[in-house]
Amino acid sequence: MRSIWNGAISFGLVSIPIKLVNATESHSISFRQIHLEDGGRIRYRKVCELDGEEVPGAEIGKGYEEPDGSIIPITDEDLAQLPIATAKTIEIVSFVPADEIDPLQMDAAYYLAANGATAAKPYTLLREALKRSRRVAIAKYALRGRERLGMLRVVDDVIAMHGLLWPDEIRVPEGVAPEATVQVRDAELDLADALMATLGEVEMSSLRDEYREAVEAMIEAKAGGAFEPPSEAAVEPAGGKVIDLMAALEKSVRAAKASRGAAVEADEADTGEAEVRPIRRKSAAAAPKAVGGKKSTASTAKKKTAAAGGGGTTRKSTSAATKTAASTPRKAATKSTAKTAKTAKAAKTAQSTKTAKTAAATTKKAAPRKRTSA
Repeated sequence: MRSIWNGAISFGLVSIPIKLVNATESHSISFRQIHLEDGGRIRYRKVCELDGEEVPGAEIGKGYEEPDGSIIPITDEDLAQLPIATAKTIEIVSFVPADEIDPLQMDAAYYLAANGATAAKPYTLLREALKRSRRVAIAKYALRGRERLGMLRVVDDVIAMHGLLWPDEIRVPEGVAPEATVQVRDAELDLADALMATLGEVEMSSLRDEYREAVEAMIEAKAGGAFEPPSEAAVEPAGGKVIDLMAALEKSVRAAKASRGAAVEADEADTGEAEVRPIRRKSAAAAPKAVGGKKSTASTAKKKTAAAGGGGTTRKSTSAATKTAASTPRKAATKSTAKTAKTAKAAKTAQSTKTAKTAAATTKKAAPRKRTSA
């Protein structure tokens, strides 16, 4: 990149030779004025007001106009003799946090390139010091015939300088804010927050000038002779239209969510306007399905048991399983309880009979022994 200024950074007693390079460029498409009848260029000619003659650039100088209209000539030699310490020096005057710089002061941006091998070490020193301190340097420099204010900061591995307007060049915004008293409701702020959260962040590198691209495409089509004017798009007039602010915000939030392709639940929760969805309860009709499932399971188990028995037993077991599956769970439970009780009663009776027989046998054996002893 071509340098537009050569000088040095004055960092205390350290001097860093640098070259000033434009960090930005304009991609705006410029047009020439032409004569519509024949397409000829329209040029501005510099003409002297006194004699009406066109004046070449070599004969044009500078002058300051007094309030009465008189002109005081100023030459380049006059300006060069002024004692400006920053004529060829970017003089750092202080280091401040970056958030203390008002963006309104920002002007043109430049890259500062180290000028020569000897500048590499002090250049790197200043760069690393700015990185570690997390501050920016405020400096004064002279460019194009005037002294300017600048801010030095680190961009990647390069020191960049932003031209700054002087504080007295920032106009006070008198009469700019709305004069009427306006009340903003919390609900409106909540919707505005929701819209901001839904739109989210954007990669700055993905943004482009779509209008310039359209103009370039039109010029290319016209040059190739295949240009067709597009159909006129319906444009709604701006201004003079009363809108419902809440409805507009809600519609904007919905449109932003649709463009993102997914609902942002977290964003709705943050705004306190999240949709409340009732919990769906199971209907009573689902209960028989569960009972039927159990019945089918029991039937299947009994059929498998019957199949393992074989022959006539299989037919009998299958019939019993079919009959059991057709009965209700309560009936099956009652039958099973009765069978269990009957079994317990039989076991108790058998135990009592066995005990009685044992006692009788013992008595019978004991009697003869008594008679023999006598």
